[in-house]
Amino acid sequence: MAGTDRIAEPWGTRSPYGPGEAWPQRVDTHLAEGLSAEDVDSWIQTASLLHSNGDAMDIAVKDGRIVGVRGRAVDRVNHGRLGVKDLYGWQANSSPDRLTRPLIREGGRLVETDWDTAMNRIVQRTQELLDEQGPSAIGFYTTGQLFAEEYYTLGVVAHGGLGTNHVDGNTRLCTATAAAALKESFASDGQPGSYTDIDHADVIALYGHNVAETQSVLWMRMLDRLAGPNPPKIICVDPRPTEVARHAAVHLAPLPGTNVALMNGLLHEIIANDWVDHAYIEAHAVGFQELAKRVQDYPPEVVAEICDVPADQIREAASILGHAERLLSTVLQGFYQSNQATAAAVQVNNINIIRGMLGKPGCGVLQMNGQPTAENTRECGADGDLPAFRNWTNDAHVKDLAKVWNVDPMDIPHYSPPTHVMQMMRYAEDGSIRMLWVSGTNPAVSLPELPRVRSILQQERLFLVVQDIFLSETAQLADVVLPAATWGEKTGTFTNVDRTVHLSEKAVDPPGEAKADLDIFIDYAHRLGLRDKDGAPLVKWHDAESAFEAWKECSRGRPCDYTGLTFEKLRGGSGIQWPCNDEHPDGTERLYEDGRFFSAPEYCESYGRDLVTGAPLDETEYKALNPSGKAILKAAAYVPAHEIPSEDFPFILITGRTLYHFHTRTKTGRAPELQAAAPDVWVEISEGDAAVVGISEGDLLEVASPRGSLQAKARITGIRKGVVFVPFHYGYWDTEGGHEPDDAGRAANELTITDWDACSKQPIFKTAAASVKRIAAADGPSPAPTTTASRPVAPLAEAEMDPMTTGGTR
Repeated sequence: MAGTDRIAEPWGTRSPYGPGEAWPQRVDTHLAEGLSAEDVDSWIQTASLLHSNGDAMDIAVKDGRIVGVRGRAVDRVNHGRLGVKDLYGWQANSSPDRLTRPLIREGGRLVETDWDTAMNRIVQRTQELLDEQGPSAIGFYTTGQLFAEEYYTLGVVAHGGLGTNHVDGNTRLCTATAAAALKESFASDGQPGSYTDIDHADVIALYGHNVAETQSVLWMRMLDRLAGPNPPKIICVDPRPTEVARHAAVHLAPLPGTNVALMNGLLHEIIANDWVDHAYIEAHAVGFQELAKRVQDYPPEVVAEICDVPADQIREAASILGHAERLLSTVLQGFYQSNQATAAAVQVNNINIIRGMLGKPGCGVLQMNGQPTAENTRECGADGDLPAFRNWTNDAHVKDLAKVWNVDPMDIPHYSPPTHVMQMMRYAEDGSIRMLWVSGTNPAVSLPELPRVRSILQQERLFLVVQDIFLSETAQLADVVLPAATWGEKTGTFTNVDRTVHLSEKAVDPPGEAKADLDIFIDYAHRLGLRDKDGAPLVKWHDAESAFEAWKECSRGRPCDYTGLTFEKLRGGSGIQWPCNDEHPDGTERLYEDGRFFSAPEYCESYGRDLVTGAPLDETEYKALNPSGKAILKAAAYVPAHEIPSEDFPFILITGRTLYHFHTRTKTGRAPELQAAAPDVWVEISEGDAAVVGISEGDLLEVASPRGSLQAKARITGIRKGVVFVPFHYGYWDTEGGHEPDDAGRAANELTITDWDACSKQPIFKTAAASVKRIAAADGPSPAPTTTASRPVAPLAEAEMDPMTTGGTR
């Protein structure tokens, strides 16, 4: 795509194609200025680590340094295309402020030290706490950006070695509801659909999924279908005017927090009009009568009042869903981070189930991930669940895992549900968790209600270990900081949303003394002397490939079976979808063909929960509900959010993402093109609300909630009335304060509430009450990008645009 400004045109040029045709290839490349492909010494295989799409690429290496990337044309996921974060984000690897030596806190300051000193300090504190209190004193909070081998090793060390139940990943913030919704409907994690369903679908419904910005290459695939013959109809559910909404046949913009009511309204219409595959339901599902009875209470007129969406729009969307011949449904943060998250996401599954739209080309559900390796945290046991989708309440599954690890089953904690991160924070707050090891994530910016989170992490009685590539806001609060290698500097595998496994090879050495996360976890296990029941080392592998072989054996016979994969098989060519085994040696494109599910009582990962209260079902209840292992139709009543607008806080605050940044910008904020495209935080407000409050484009605003406030410039957009949006990416590492606000807040999570979904335990970032106040007149427009959902409702003057990019503004 030479000559295309990918900041200004982030989705590139179109390659139209029709239903059932192969998506045309288009190889995207970006190299350091002045270099051509002929200058590159070597191209090293990898995939993207700055979103969850799993785009395959090659790293360009010259003189031992990363100098660019190109897409891999033969890969099933991206057919050569790359998103803007892929094209430019690699520059962060060579940032001069990379961590290169371990740090320990001495006299209140972090000072450099050697690895032995740092690791011995961690091991000594671990042993002290195990002796004083036991494993409940220790917690691990990891990321969505490590490799499968690293997550698996962490899970073995934490669950099988130390015996702690306090293990979670920051995937709790973005995709815990994806896993929970799949467990409720299919009794196991694992995405039913495939990206190739886009090639066949005649209707694509996106629920709270701003795919144009979160998975931009997937949006390119959709755009190319829309540009071709017989394009699919798009249904968009989102309160913001996203690019998806601009291409939608129907755009539903409900009040945040009312998603269950909206979904019940759609199901009401589909069932009332008998747009239902009764034969499929009879053969392959349970619970239809209960669902039909529940949604009787949600006719379009009732739902219109709750959601503030026209009843005719609800009917139109339901008709499109009900007449689809090939329906693909996708879900992401607009549902996952909102009120009744799991209940809403399950209703999406319900539509596909009652329409018989599973396991066939163009017919699928993708409960999306927010991070590149989120699927691996869930598979490998690094989000608290047991590895390979084993059921922690099934004693036979625990015994099977104990056999794999050669430990006593009672050494694996399964006496209560795994501890989710917000509960871990509470335990740290009250002093029962006394050591917290944070790897590859930044909770001092990404967790809700930041003033509380900072106060917890700063406690002297909490021993905080942070393993990262930069001195993040969280790392600045640590007692020990371990410098990690990152993407391109280590080898491992990772799995994307549609179960495609990619191999990422080491291209260059990490800076200074930085080490791969895998090596750090193995070193910790060895220094602690963790053993199996025969006295052999618990962790028996020594590098990525041997760790992968161990993980394969753990996955054998489970839904996410990797046993047919090897590093050699993953080298070259394309990524491969699990399950990949003797039965499916080339991988599996779609799950649940012919109505075969992973939901048999003796095999399933979960017995499920009550969607409203979160109360778990036991084995007896599940067997009574679903004795023959079918899909499960679960109904839920709408329950209003815990915090609703008031006279003092009349708006609903939602947080979210922009195309040009990832997580807390530790990487993308160090890529010049990406930082220039979205250089600072902003606030989106509707034109009508702006007029009422007296706000103009670019005015400095204070946005406040009962928990805190921030200041940012106004961007007036087509967002629905009553709602304000703030991107969550912006913390303090690149400000004078460093790790917390000196004066005015900047991070969206200064405002968000400590509340979570009853089933998935995912924090709620999209239903906080807020106020908006004008502080100062504009000295220029908002720094929000003009190319995305933050596009201004009125065009900005030419003179106001940043000359470097049309993404950001002066």
